[in-house]
Order: sequence, then C-alpha cells, then structure tokens
Amino acid sequence: MDPVFLSRLQFATATMFHFLFVPLTLGITIIIAYMETRYAKTGEKVYLRMTKFWGKLFLINFALGVVTGITLEFQFGTNWSRYSQYVGDVFGSLLAIEASVTFFLESTFIGIWVFGWKKLSAKAHARVMWVIAAAGNLSGIWILTANGFMQHPVGYAIRNGRAELTDFFAVIFNYHSILEIFHMLPSGLLLAAFFIMGISAYHLLKKQHVELFTKSFRIGLTVGLVCSIFVAIVGDFHGVNVAKNQPAKLAAMESHWETQARAPLVLFAIPDEKQEKNRIEIGSIPGMLSFLGFHDFNAKVTGLKDIPKDERPPVLPVFIGFRTMVGIGTLLIMLTLYGWFRRDKLMESPTYLKLMLFSIPLPYIAIEMGWMVTEVGRQPWIVYGILKTAHAASPIAGIQVLFSLTGFITVYGLLGAIGFYLITKYAKQGPAATTE
Repeated sequence: MDPVFLSRLQFATATMFHFLFVPLTLGITIIIAYMETRYAKTGEKVYLRMTKFWGKLFLINFALGVVTGITLEFQFGTNWSRYSQYVGDVFGSLLAIEASVTFFLESTFIGIWVFGWKKLSAKAHARVMWVIAAAGNLSGIWILTANGFMQHPVGYAIRNGRAELTDFFAVIFNYHSILEIFHMLPSGLLLAAFFIMGISAYHLLKKQHVELFTKSFRIGLTVGLVCSIFVAIVGDFHGVNVAKNQPAKLAAMESHWETQARAPLVLFAIPDEKQEKNRIEIGSIPGMLSFLGFHDFNAKVTGLKDIPKDERPPVLPVFIGFRTMVGIGTLLIMLTLYGWFRRDKLMESPTYLKLMLFSIPLPYIAIEMGWMVTEVGRQPWIVYGILKTAHAASPIAGIQVLFSLTGFITVYGLLGAIGFYLITKYAKQGPAATTE
C-alpha cells in the first residue's frame, strides 16, 4: 500500500466533500444580506421571511462546512508533514490569518445573528449579516491565496533546505491567486443563485408562497446571470495564465500531445497515455487552442511529448474534468439568459421551473470538476516547480493512512447523509416552518 497515493486519495476525498459546502456559504451569505437589507429599508415582511428561510438553510450548510474543514487542515500535520516543514513559513502564515481572524470573526457574528433577532434593530441585524458575508469571503480569499502560491510560487527564497517567506505582498498580490479569487468567489455566488432558484422553482411548481419564492427566484436569477458570464470571462484569463505558467496542465486539459503552432482544439477525445496519442478525436478546430491559450491563432503550444513523463499530470481526469466544467458553465449561462426573458412569467413556465429544480447539482459538479483540474493538473508537483508531491508526504505506513481514510469516508458519508437530509427537509417545508 503506497502511503503517498493513499494520502492523496484521503486529502482529495476530504477536500471535495468539504467543498460541497464552502461555495454555498460564500455566495448565499451575500444574497441573504441583501434580502435582510431590503427588509430593514422597506419593512416588508416578505423579505424577513425570505431572510429567515434561506438563513436556516445557510446555518445547516455552514455547520457541515466547519466540521469538514477542521479535519481537512489537520492533514497538513498528519499526512503532509514534509510539505509543512518545507513551505510552512509561507503557507502557514496565510492559514493562520484565515483561521485566527476571518473564520473566528465569521463564527462570532453568526452567533450574534442567530441570537440577536430580538436584541438588535432591523438595520443593525442586517449589518451583522454583511459582516458574516465579508468575513466568510475574506476567509476564502486567504485560502485561495495559499493555493495560488502552490500553483505559482512567488515571494520566497530557498534557505536551509526550505522555502522561507521574503515578500509577503508578492504572495498576497500573486496574479494566479487573484485570478483564483475572481473565479471562485463569483462561482460561489453562482452556485447559491442556482440553489435559491431551484428550491424556489420547487415551491412555485406547487404554487406555495408564490410572492416569496417569485422574489427569491428573481434575485437568484439576476445574480446567476451576472456571475455566470463573469466566471466565463475570468476563466479565459485563467486559461491564458495556465498556458504561460503551467504548460503541462494546459496540454493535459486539451489532451494535446504534439508541440505545434496553430494548434487545433479537439472537442472530444479518448486519451491514450501509454501510446502518447488520442485513440479517438471528434471535432477539431484549427488554431483554436493557440488562440484560447495565447490569444494568437499562430502561437506555439507545448505538447505532452515534450514534457518529461515524470512531470506530466494524469491526462484523462484533467481532460474530462475541464470539458465537464466548461460544458456546464455554458449551460448555466443559457439557462439564466432564458430565465431573464421569462422572469415576469415564471408561473406560466412550468417546464423551465422543472429544469431549474433539477439544475441545482450542476454548479456543484462544475466547481468540483474545476478544482479537480486545478489540483490534479498541477501534479506531480505539490508546489509547482519546487516540491513534488511524492517528497511532501509524511513518513508513515500505508496501513495507517488506509485506516484513517476508511474512517473519513465512513464519518463523512454519515455527515453528508444527515446534512443533505436536513437541507432537503427544511427546503421542502418552506418558510412557514422557520417563521417566528
């Protein structure tokens, strides 16, 4: 049993499960803060009911995110101690700020928000939710900044056999990190928008609480339309940055084997890593890969054959993950665009409402696939270009990791079942069950 492989599998399991809850927390807090602000300004009770209904679902989601996030960070000491020793001076400072400042600020103000309904004025209570939204997203920014360093390390020097922080501002203004932030935070808003629209569609189809869920749907629709387009635009900048700094990842994303100018974009293929070619290719567009990667139809794109085999990422999961993410992202734009023109006729559009109800999982899948492309596409490096994953794992036996991995899967499976049961239960009950 390879402890490195099992540690990678355990971290991937924990991360992808944890990330079922994080984006919704980042996005829905902003939308709830807007709803509560509308109540504070207008005094309309419908916005108060909206705030309490969506707030209850947020709290369940937040609790699950906290539990899974804490266990995730412990793995840097248990499974990746050599990584922590090597880049802890850089990575540790960012995680320390996230945990000791933004996370505790968010948690504290959530307590105030939960228990402050009868103790604070409407305006003060709404401001508390804005603090929660800001703190939660700032927490995400610090995590993404840390990940950006792993993708494109800057602001460090190798001293005494480890990476030491030399320029804190270079790390926090790392261009790769900035792109991740502007890609991930709007993705969280987009997921929250579809979560709200999907649940609203369920109640509108049943003609329950029509005013509340019509308003909720329209808010989600506006946020979803703007964010779906914004995420796609930032994704283009991301692609150009990857082409420049991580050519192996770009080649894996496109299953591109031969270095060539005017490189074609293959819409679908079945990669064969042993034979270093694609078994099947469907739909080739000449020059399009060069244009997408470098905004130049004649640019040269590095192929996987010109990258050492021990520095190539796994091609199939990166290739499939990237296309899944892009395909879903395109579909989300189409759904919100159509919905924008039907926003005043929602009750007359049952087919569209059903589509939106069943679309709730789509942004979850897209975000998970995006992170798989980001992290698996970086392999075999844990810190790109300076530390390989195989050299970062703790010196522990495979059986130890297998034992903890089994425990993680069991506990997370139970937590997931309970969490999604509660979210589904209260989502179906509607606002009456949460109104005081």
